[in-house]
Amino acid sequence: MKDSFKNSGQPPKKFTEISLTDPKRYAAGIPAIISSLNFIKKEVGLGNGVRLLKSMNQMGGFDCPGCAWPDPDDKRALLSEYCENGAKAISEEYAKAKAGPDFFSKYTISNLLDWSDLDLGKSGRLTHPMVFNPETDKYDETSWDDAFLLIAKELKSLENPDEAVFYTSGRTSNEAAFLYQLMVRKFGTNNLPDCSNMCHESSGTALSETLGIGKGSVTLEDFNHAELVMVIGQNPGTNHPRMLSALRNTKKNGGSIICINPLPEAGLIAFKDPQKPLEWIGKGTNLSDLYLPVRINGDLALIKAILVLIYEKEKTNPGSQFDWDFINGQTQGIDLFIENIKKQDFNFLVKESGVDEALIKEAAELISQKSKIIICWAMGLTQQKNAVSNIQELVNLLLLKGSIAKKGAGTCPVRGHSNVQGDRTMGIWEKPPAFLIDNLKEVFHFNPPTKHGYDVVEAIKAMHENKAKIFIGMGGNFISATPDTAFTAEALKKCDLTVHVSTKPNRSHLIHGKKALILPVLGRSEQDFQKSGHQFVTVENSMGVVHSSKGNMPPISKHIISEPELICRLSSVLFKNDSINWLEFKDDYSLIRDKIEAVIPGFKSYNKRVENPSGFYLPNNARSGDFTKTKTGKANFTTHTVTPLDLSEGQLLMMTIRTHDQYNTTIYGLNDRYRGVYNERRVIFMNEGDMLEYGFENLDIVDIKSHFNGEERLAEKFKVVKYPIPPKCCATYFPETNVLVPIGSVADKSNTPTSKFIKVTLTRHVR
Repeated sequence: MKDSFKNSGQPPKKFTEISLTDPKRYAAGIPAIISSLNFIKKEVGLGNGVRLLKSMNQMGGFDCPGCAWPDPDDKRALLSEYCENGAKAISEEYAKAKAGPDFFSKYTISNLLDWSDLDLGKSGRLTHPMVFNPETDKYDETSWDDAFLLIAKELKSLENPDEAVFYTSGRTSNEAAFLYQLMVRKFGTNNLPDCSNMCHESSGTALSETLGIGKGSVTLEDFNHAELVMVIGQNPGTNHPRMLSALRNTKKNGGSIICINPLPEAGLIAFKDPQKPLEWIGKGTNLSDLYLPVRINGDLALIKAILVLIYEKEKTNPGSQFDWDFINGQTQGIDLFIENIKKQDFNFLVKESGVDEALIKEAAELISQKSKIIICWAMGLTQQKNAVSNIQELVNLLLLKGSIAKKGAGTCPVRGHSNVQGDRTMGIWEKPPAFLIDNLKEVFHFNPPTKHGYDVVEAIKAMHENKAKIFIGMGGNFISATPDTAFTAEALKKCDLTVHVSTKPNRSHLIHGKKALILPVLGRSEQDFQKSGHQFVTVENSMGVVHSSKGNMPPISKHIISEPELICRLSSVLFKNDSINWLEFKDDYSLIRDKIEAVIPGFKSYNKRVENPSGFYLPNNARSGDFTKTKTGKANFTTHTVTPLDLSEGQLLMMTIRTHDQYNTTIYGLNDRYRGVYNERRVIFMNEGDMLEYGFENLDIVDIKSHFNGEERLAEKFKVVKYPIPPKCCATYFPETNVLVPIGSVADKSNTPTSKFIKVTLTRHVR
């Protein structure tokens, strides 16, 4: 019998031996240390593990390939400037296991489709460029020269450059990203979708309209001065563990923390700092002063309800709540905003938020007493239909309190991949700003395309409709990161050529076009020697700091090359006798940085400034209080409408989440330690009352069906797990349930897939 998942891009529907415990009440501590050491020992050995960890996130070392949380500007921990997931990420990157030609000769694509994502990743590092052989249904070894010739031939055969899609993940260095967008625009298209389109595009859209910059405004030091930090739609204990140190510092310095999230995550409750042995015993540092269990997509209603209460306080005692000097001098739109607040029905907002009225009033009271406020958020806000409105309502709150351009205050969108922000700065954007096009034209003497290209959702649709015929992915695991898995799989399989630049095998390599290549590259930890010597690259963290990253480990194979070298060699084949000396850039990365300096604002004296071990801050107008980049020339208040949740009989609202043994689409293991789920990923977290209503018990097996505009999508075989989540809400892991996210369900303005807003029904699985 043919397995339905085989050509759909979905992981196999196989259960493992699940076990459950009570959710944890703190993050990190001794369990995190033990978990890290065990993982390091198994994947790379303790000797290599020590060599890796002593250089990771250190000045003069290499940047963690995981999240984009910033490093301290000055003193850093000697051997522990990383987190548990960072240790896992670097161990996976420099794994002992190898997936070379011998590995691929053993298995057909059909064989490998039966493997779990965990097993695919554990097969090891890619060691040779590989080409798909349709006669054997396997990947065969090829040479770099032949791979570049194949790509160039296919690209040149297109009728229009817009028939090619060039995707980028967030781990690409500044140098590689700049060269990549230069190559793509020299080819003649702006089809540069990237992982930002699926995560923080909503943040960039919301912040650009209101504050004139699509980045956050705070620095790491601001957490030491904040009177209040609000953490919304985010699970830092798993996704950005080093952020917990910053939150701990806020508490130690007298600040308060409000956490708003549908799930009570361990990292929002308490923290035991692995760098401080005295904190390993006891309960650790309590983080949340107040936890608000918001209903999925109830965030806008909740924040608006808080704003109503603060406005009432201001009306009773003028000047007690609003920073009128800041509002009158720096903002626009306050009158319309207040009119909007006056029209709100507080009881309606409370109901739509799903949060008890008493807790909302407690939150408003705490906020009303503070002026140095930092608001942090992640994909719990950005992957909603009204994601841009969510974030702009938070900006409204900060503007009212004058909590922008002030020490200890501002916006903090917490990014995922370690250089996703740098990629955008370097020009990885399907909607290039005019200055970028103008500067590329002046510096490189060609006419870059100006027509906007495809974002991720548009690219998938274009491939599905045969409007795009070549897909090239610079990193990432596209099939497992994107929405509507079966639809996306069909799109990729229609391509004439798919190319994946990778370090390890993943499911995207198995869902391929008529022709396919896997191109292996160096990891962050590996030495990169070119003609001019040992090279380093640069990255930009979540807070706009650009710094160097220099690998210290020998490459795991003599057949892998760096991303900058790959792009330069491909470009030299694609553009014969070109005016751009691509191979010169390959030989000396400082020459790439010279061109970045000439094209990208904020990089004056790039090569000199990056010699500073801490790096340098890019200009940030919102941080400095200059809002002239907005359309009005000021910071903008905005108005938004709360739409009532419309669930049909029997429907729940589902969001996708990560396990603790996972970073983005990379699966490190089968445990979700903080939530008390072990050795299983195919689970659905449900409210106890909903379980009673449905007639389900713990570990019952259900099928999940999503509903959107009359369409239905099915994900089979998930085990029910009782969890403290608001009524009519449920949560599942991705990528297993990405198949349920409709390609047409996207956030307004940003076009981000709504992976945190999926209407579903559940039925008992029939064996």
